[in-house]
Amino acid sequence: MFFILNSFLHSLNRSFTKSLIKMPSIFSKIITGDIPAYKVAETNEFLAFLDIAPLKEGHLLVIPKKEVDDLFALDDETYTGLLLFAKIVAAGMKKAIPCNRIGVTVMGLEVPHAHIHLIPINTMSDMNFANSKLKFTPEQFRATADKIREAL
Repeated sequence: MFFILNSFLHSLNRSFTKSLIKMPSIFSKIITGDIPAYKVAETNEFLAFLDIAPLKEGHLLVIPKKEVDDLFALDDETYTGLLLFAKIVAAGMKKAIPCNRIGVTVMGLEVPHAHIHLIPINTMSDMNFANSKLKFTPEQFRATADKIREAL
């Protein structure tokens, strides 16, 4: 009896886990428009939008529209396309937001959808994710997104 119950629970847990993995991420909901975002650039394959918990003004996320959890699990065409898209967005950021460089990081632990952080930086410590996150009003987010969009 214990074996049957244990097998049932294991099967139930596996089914539950699989259903969680297949749930759309918050980024997928942004792509479909179910959740609003401060979009900066978009193509049929990629999207760039402001991070709502930024380290610096202009901190944004660049994502593929494909639902893939890990950046390095992307097919080669999507991976290289994402990096080229990020390069274009970073050039606009550099024009719009005063900074020495655009920092790039991939962590991928907070949302199960491949993404790249682009962050305007002046020092190495500007990229420290342990730093306090900045708070902006919706108007400030819109103004920042507009500045970057216009610089593209």
